[in-house]
Amino acid sequence: MADSSTATKNDNREKAGSPGPMVRPDGGGPARAELTTQSGKTRIAEGVVAKIAGFAAREIPGVHSMGAGLARRVGQLRGLVPGGTETIRQGVSVEVGEREAAIDLDVVTYYGQSIVDVSEAIRRNVVDRVQAMTGLKVVEVNINVDDVFVEGDQDGDDSQQRTQ
Repeated sequence: MADSSTATKNDNREKAGSPGPMVRPDGGGPARAELTTQSGKTRIAEGVVAKIAGFAAREIPGVHSMGAGLARRVGQLRGLVPGGTETIRQGVSVEVGEREAAIDLDVVTYYGQSIVDVSEAIRRNVVDRVQAMTGLKVVEVNINVDDVFVEGDQDGDDSQQRTQ
């Protein structure tokens, strides 16, 4: 069941003339954008858009990591395992229509960085990269700052030391 914020987002996109998320006719597989020209069709999977957005967000100074809570922890653990890598799509959610895309990002910034400046830089870079690489119009980039990274902070480990 969709939460009310997702329903509201979809309603707002429909009112703005957006085609909304694309659904395959057979009902299966990931949604794909389809760009049609005189020479043929190009289909772009949501995962491709998510990967581009993830790389673009990580290019910005001030972004420590991406993902919220448990997903970020699992990604960090995966990075510690030999041969394991942090997935670039972690912290990225996209909705792709026929010609438009909407992107949600979960980021962790560094302490001392202006969250407003970092967010605007992320937004500009994600829009520029996705539009340039896919031809899709990015209708929105929502950024959730889930944490602030402080050098030397081991995610609350010092709280255990105070109580011992």
